Amino acid sequence: MRKPGGAHRWRMIFTVLGAVVVALGSFWLLEVMNKNGQDITASKHLDEPDYFITNFSMVRMDLTGKPSYIVSGTKLTHYPLDDSSDIDQPFVRKLTPGMPPMNMNAEQAHIDQDNTRLQLHRKVVIDRVASPKAQNLTVKTEALTVFPDEERMETDVPVDILTGASRINGIGMKANNATGVVEVQNALRMVLPPKPRPAAAAK
Repeated sequence: MRKPGGAHRWRMIFTVLGAVVVALGSFWLLEVMNKNGQDITASKHLDEPDYFITNFSMVRMDLTGKPSYIVSGTKLTHYPLDDSSDIDQPFVRKLTPGMPPMNMNAEQAHIDQDNTRLQLHRKVVIDRVASPKAQNLTVKTEALTVFPDEERMETDVPVDILTGASRINGIGMKANNATGVVEVQNALRMVLPPKPRPAAAAK
């Protein structure tokens, strides 16, 4: 004969066990949510800048320890996630022994890839005065990528180049500062100055 209250006691046990399982499940869910929240917060913090520098100037050295590039701007914003930086109103001066400095201006710049790539954006102007070894040079474009360690620069957007009295227009450019070679890739158009007329022969 079944004792009275047995079924009620089992129901109580199952109810308590169910409550414990629900409580443990709620605790586990809370822990997971907290962990995910912490991960999201940490990622969010990494995406955010960790410091700013205003009216700055920094020098990048070459492999021999001599100044190679001088980079300045009105504001530098650093991002810890990929150790990159944004620059407002950047000014870049390339120093080459035996050559006049090459100056680069733009509205915005981005430095990344372990400080080996500099991307200039909007109203990019490159200017170098003439010297005994090279003609004057002016380059205008809307985007330019500079690789300081490799002495080269490139763009895939329209570019206008004035060297000496010659003007070159096209889309896409690759330039090597070490070799002095400039390659315009597409829609090349050149305007060359007229050749000087030979002096009239003396009578």
